Amino acid sequence: MYYTDDSILPENMAPLIITAAPYGPQWLPGDADIPVTWDEQVQAAVDCYNAGATMLHVHVRDPATGHGSVDFDQYNYFIGRLKQAVPKMILQVGGSISFSPKTAEAKAKWLDYDTRHMLTELDPKPDCVTVAVGTTQWDVVTMFTPDDIKGTHLDNNPKVQAAWAGMWVDAGPAFYLEHLKRLRRHRIQPYFVPAHVHQLELIERLIRAGVYMGPLNLAIAGYGGGTLGRNPFDWMEMVRRVPQGSVATFWSSMRGLISLSAMAIVLGQHVRVGNEDNLWGPDKKHRTSVQQVEGAVRICKEFGRQVATAEEARAIMKIGVWYDSIEETLHNLGLPPNRKDGQAGFLVWETEGRKAVAKTAGDSHPMAYCMISPETVEA
Repeated sequence: MYYTDDSILPENMAPLIITAAPYGPQWLPGDADIPVTWDEQVQAAVDCYNAGATMLHVHVRDPATGHGSVDFDQYNYFIGRLKQAVPKMILQVGGSISFSPKTAEAKAKWLDYDTRHMLTELDPKPDCVTVAVGTTQWDVVTMFTPDDIKGTHLDNNPKVQAAWAGMWVDAGPAFYLEHLKRLRRHRIQPYFVPAHVHQLELIERLIRAGVYMGPLNLAIAGYGGGTLGRNPFDWMEMVRRVPQGSVATFWSSMRGLISLSAMAIVLGQHVRVGNEDNLWGPDKKHRTSVQQVEGAVRICKEFGRQVATAEEARAIMKIGVWYDSIEETLHNLGLPPNRKDGQAGFLVWETEGRKAVAKTAGDSHPMAYCMISPETVEA
């Protein structure tokens, strides 16, 4: 993103979009404020929305077991409930879900990736589905401290910690090329999650090849262990590299998320909070997902930036918008055009060739008047 002199002023920033992630699929009931019954899961969305969140990162728990659901029908049911309870909220379903076939016929029919491609066939449709581009080690415990997991099922449980440490996100071309195609067919927008700048480059190549044509909404993922860590210089490089017309959200883990959320807010970016990523406040005491949303709102207001309404969030992210050509996509994202045959040099968009009229008295710096007399200035 390109920062002009006035970009850093809060009144010139787009209103803050807060994503709530209150379903904590890696945690068990009792680890945190985990909703289990259908009513509790719906109420979590309502409470986060009322606190200021305008996007919901959706996972589903099977109320009968308390564990994360892999039942396609349960997701359809829950999304239907959410659309009734929080109709204005942007619903973004987690892309790591693999549905479990219920019958022998389904098991024989579904290929490995079909269990994930079924996300594109949810009914009612969510607004977005998270999409990873590039296979990545995703060791979510690598940056945890003993305090981070105190009182949870990970505490003093090396086998479970090792299982999470060995997690990989399988997202090679065989997956994401087909997944993006199916999402477009069903008019569900992808919500990209690059783990580092090289996956951001993959996304740009997909855009330049016409594999994806539409607005670019993404969350910069910083869990460490194969994804971005907490070095601020790396986050600044990600912000520098994302296209001017994209919408970027900062996303990290545990108390590191608090500092990175503050960075996002003052840089004009957006935030994701909730028990999926963090269980704590700066005082090392438990913070519920709603309290974390309220904390982001408080920081935002202290800085002087506005918090987005649901209508504003949809407009900023261009929910429901699609482009029909590579050129339209590149132009709307603020990326340079593709190179034409024989074209040399750095690329810019062609214009009609007319010279722009310079603004009168554009330089207001006092030193600009040092070569003319005070009388002329006063006149």
